[in-house]
Amino acid sequence: MAADQTKLLYVWVCFTISFIFAMLVHVHADNYIVHMDLSAMPKAFSGQPSWYLATLASLSANLRANNATIPSSKLIYIYNHVIQGFSASLTPAELEALKNAPGYVSSVRDRTVKVDTTHSFQFLGLNSDTGAWPVSKFGKDVIIGVIDTGVWPESESFNDKGMSDVPSKWKGECENGTQFNSSLCNKKLIGARFFNRGVIAHNPNITIKMNSPRDTEGHGTHTSTTAAGTYVQDASYFGYAKGTATGMAPGSRVAMYKALWEEGTYTTDIIAAIDQAITDGVDVLSMSFGLDEVELYEDPIAIATFAAIEKNIFVSTSAGNEGPDVETLHNGTPWVLTVAAGTMDREFGATLSLGSKNSVNGLALYPGNFPSTQFPIVFMGACNSTRELRKLQQNIIVCQDPGEEDSLNDQFNNIQVAGNVAGVFITNNSDVSSFIQGPFPAIFLEQKDGDTVVDYIKSDIDPKASIEFKRTILGTKPSPTVTSYTSRGPSYSSPSVLKPDIMAPGDLVLAAWPSNIGVTLLNEETLFTSFNLLSGTSMACPHASGIAALLKGAHPDWSPAAIRSALMTTSDNIDNTGSPLKDVGSNLRPANPLAMGAGHINPNKALDPGLVYDATVDDYINLLCGLNFTAQQIKIITKSSSNNCSNPSLDLNYPSFISYFNDRNAKPKSKTVKEFQRTVTNVGEGSSTYKATVTPINGVTVTVEPDTLVFMAKNEKKNFKLSIEGPRQLDEAVSFGYLTWEDSGGKHVVRSPIVATSYSIEK
Repeated sequence: MAADQTKLLYVWVCFTISFIFAMLVHVHADNYIVHMDLSAMPKAFSGQPSWYLATLASLSANLRANNATIPSSKLIYIYNHVIQGFSASLTPAELEALKNAPGYVSSVRDRTVKVDTTHSFQFLGLNSDTGAWPVSKFGKDVIIGVIDTGVWPESESFNDKGMSDVPSKWKGECENGTQFNSSLCNKKLIGARFFNRGVIAHNPNITIKMNSPRDTEGHGTHTSTTAAGTYVQDASYFGYAKGTATGMAPGSRVAMYKALWEEGTYTTDIIAAIDQAITDGVDVLSMSFGLDEVELYEDPIAIATFAAIEKNIFVSTSAGNEGPDVETLHNGTPWVLTVAAGTMDREFGATLSLGSKNSVNGLALYPGNFPSTQFPIVFMGACNSTRELRKLQQNIIVCQDPGEEDSLNDQFNNIQVAGNVAGVFITNNSDVSSFIQGPFPAIFLEQKDGDTVVDYIKSDIDPKASIEFKRTILGTKPSPTVTSYTSRGPSYSSPSVLKPDIMAPGDLVLAAWPSNIGVTLLNEETLFTSFNLLSGTSMACPHASGIAALLKGAHPDWSPAAIRSALMTTSDNIDNTGSPLKDVGSNLRPANPLAMGAGHINPNKALDPGLVYDATVDDYINLLCGLNFTAQQIKIITKSSSNNCSNPSLDLNYPSFISYFNDRNAKPKSKTVKEFQRTVTNVGEGSSTYKATVTPINGVTVTVEPDTLVFMAKNEKKNFKLSIEGPRQLDEAVSFGYLTWEDSGGKHVVRSPIVATSYSIEK
């Protein structure tokens, strides 16, 4: 009897332990970085992504076969250059099963680390051990010229500790001026000039507030340090985004050309700055400004940058902040990089604690110190009566955004005017970035979290709440997304070239800031800080500029077109949920290339693109001829009267494709074919074979001839033709897909966007 009881007890204990273990396995999945051996990938797989996904799927399948009720593994990221492998959320059982999978090398648990900012460099995969940073020596000795509002040289982001002597090729200088002398430059900030003759010419009686390269607006300090700022520990915006700040190319040099002034900004000053930068010997030009709806031959910036390209200088420009409407893009110039703005996987927020029962998280950027005590919390619906709100000044007010035009703005202003303790705004608006940096305590909640708050208020006889601000959340999903404000194509000046080219982080970017320029108001008091959070394509552009400097450092023989091609064809079009990138400006529907270009910039991939679509000055001249410019108009741009227009063509050798099906007078069901000729150059090592694939595109049919390219040597060139057949009048406003050239080993995936549109550029 005792023996039977002992057996029963043993069985019960084993069952309990197994049950507890199963529960722990079910709950306690962890994130792992998994290294894989690419040589073990079966030939049946088209590339690394499908192999990794199949491997993870097999784990769950095997475990289910063994009666283990464990959730499916979730792929987090696929790495192509940082490591050979991926990261995934794995249970202990799945991890053990993975260790027996073909190609498994090793794994390491994802560790909690000190948060790095600007987080963008980490988000983009830049790290000190592998990839673009060490290969390019962090952009060492590449000179980035920034044309902007000036510089704050005292910023720690311009610290030159450990930098070598200024490159001998540098011919620039630091100019003396108001509150600025040449001794303020160093081995990091190697040049600082200012250009305001145009401003003065427009107003001869004007008094220039700061007649020197010194920054009085902050924009230039922010953009230049985003591109190439050095490491600064403990950087933050009043506690948000706290960590180590660094630019994209911390080893590069910075030369500031102040041509944007509080007193006015004129192209005369801007092109003088570009001209001087060419003379000084910059390698990269970064320009976060542009002109709207101007023909190339009437655009001084386009003309000046043509001269820069002739000198092999890479030019990065911003797309503009007039989205989400189409045809709002500027800098649609064929020879520059046009950069759209995206978000990062980082949010700034606050926690709203509801009594002692529950809490919800929302978006916030309140810079002040908010009391930790609880306050009465009241739901006031639409919050449309300031009279009623004023009666509740010592309360946290909860507002429900009805989703009408300007309704959230009205609520926000009403709470501010009423002077309540804090505002809680429940909204389905996917873009609240213009509100979260407001001057009073405010938190923005998604509808489901808002419902939790309202339910608590209605069910509790004495509802109270507290708010904890200054929270930074990493790993948010989906990410990246296209921002609503980034300007969209097509290009006005050159519609046959798909613009923008690329998307880079532009939303709430932390970078250096002049310490004497206020960043926000708090209780009618101006606050100051050495680092500021700014949003816009102005912030996206210097990210791309810095990454271009890395490529310039790693491949000094590459042309600007080759660098642009590498950035575009290796960009990411999948977010961190494994889905196509989404557009905040279209309510998180899939983003199209007129908003994001080829995709989100990926510096480590761009280091080794496999193939590049190169272009020469002659190719650009052929394009100008194809635009039916007169000889005189072309001469304005090229500064030459011997331009050869014997081969005019709108079909530039570009790493993207756009075709127009907009014949409103076309007969029903009549079709047309658009053809594109392209030449790709093998920049990989040795011989290789590439196979073409095209994703289906609504309304049109795309073919590629030949669909296989065989290269025998590095720098060998091959030609192909891409044809798009479709109706003369396309039903869809925009249809898009991708041409992908992939080598036989799966190492290189060269992807180009294809757009078919019914838009017409009105001039």
